[in-house]
Amino acid sequence: MRKVTLDDLSGLARYASDRDRSRARIIEIKRDRRVAVGDRVTVVFENFDTIRFQVQEMVFVERITDIDEIRDECAIYNSLLPGDSELSATLFVEVTEQERIADELNRLIGIDEHVVLSIDGIDCPAKFEPGRTREDRISAVQYLRFPLPESAAAALGRSRCPVSLRIDHPAYRAETVLSEAQRASLAGDMAG
Repeated sequence: MRKVTLDDLSGLARYASDRDRSRARIIEIKRDRRVAVGDRVTVVFENFDTIRFQVQEMVFVERITDIDEIRDECAIYNSLLPGDSELSATLFVEVTEQERIADELNRLIGIDEHVVLSIDGIDCPAKFEPGRTREDRISAVQYLRFPLPESAAAALGRSRCPVSLRIDHPAYRAETVLSEAQRASLAGDMAG
């Protein structure tokens, strides 16, 4: 997948005038890339557009103008893009009650061993980014990749292919069947 470069970004003033339209566009793109898995976990599959938006927002909010710092932001966020024969995603544990956050996250320790993308019956376990999960705690935001065997990648490209996202953690079990629009969006990533 193509990486975000300086040429893909707008200057601060131009982005400020276009920000509402950019946000509306990314909301529409993410509609087919956001998957709720149960009532507390959401997975957003990343692609060039989602990463470009994140870089642009970071540069805008932090008022970064130094070219080298912007390049650094591109490099950081580009590392979240999928590589060949894989999908990448950001997993969010969504707990809104402040007093419950620590307990809910503690219950999900070990989730990094229990997330699977199933494509036409082929299970593709998630590989979590190291350092965001420890023996005694996890982060509410996790970055993961789904390496796809050739047969799963090919199946993903077929219309109406069954695709689901499953969490089978002892303290949290949920599965969501992706819509045809979600499957097609992910298949577009594999097609380049």
